[in-house]
Amino acid sequence: MSARRPAPPLPEPLAPLVDAHTHLDACGATDAASVAEMVDRAAGVGVGRVVTVADDLAAARWAVQAAHWDDRVYAAVALHPTRANALDDAARAELEKLAADPRVVAVGETGLDYYWPGKLDGCADIETQIEGFRWHIDLAKRIGKPLMIHNREADHDLLTVLLDEGAPETVIFHCFSSDANMALSCVAEGYILSFSGTASFKNAHELREAVKVVPDDQLLVETDAPYLTPHPYRGAPNEPYCLPYTVRSVAELRAQDPVELAEISTANARRVYGLTA
Repeated sequence: MSARRPAPPLPEPLAPLVDAHTHLDACGATDAASVAEMVDRAAGVGVGRVVTVADDLAAARWAVQAAHWDDRVYAAVALHPTRANALDDAARAELEKLAADPRVVAVGETGLDYYWPGKLDGCADIETQIEGFRWHIDLAKRIGKPLMIHNREADHDLLTVLLDEGAPETVIFHCFSSDANMALSCVAEGYILSFSGTASFKNAHELREAVKVVPDDQLLVETDAPYLTPHPYRGAPNEPYCLPYTVRSVAELRAQDPVELAEISTANARRVYGLTA
């Protein structure tokens, strides 16, 4: 989270909304009180529920705890593809136990990241990432929960692995960042595409075209907080309360009313994650 810019002001409320992918721990939440404070702030602008997502084992344990602390919080658990080299037998056993928790609504974030290998010390190599991705696909199918995907510069291989393994019933591409052709390929397979603050970036031309081709019933919205704060606050700290900024940007690109898009994306989140009313 950047300290270079102040936190964005509270946006004009927009309801109902579900933040389909965030990281409350990385936003600074540590305990039940700080989770409640963060979710209260989001609820004040219409973001009534959030899915907090793990990228390592410690974060997975914390995410499940947070989902039990506050009934507006749900969890997703997995090892991030760059950490797939930590997916030993003990980690697999613990992730299976955590994923079975009733407050866990997805297996994620998992997938492939071809940007970091060779740049980040300790990053899992591509072969290890693919092996880990296959294991998470199998886990999602065995427990009957959605698969939440992280994809960075790996479009072709990611779709190939999903086809080879047989995708779970529900697949969510979190923070979709590819072009319209990739979006159409995902749509054809019935996958769900979730858009973050990057859709508001004026230089993200290909992504902004992709936003326009996704059917209403295959679209989610997210913050991926504390990352990817939407325009015009790019570089400032992000939190779930910032989601209305992104939704208004996405609605403008799709020539939709923001309230209508909020209702559509929330209905999708309820269906995809099996959220209670």
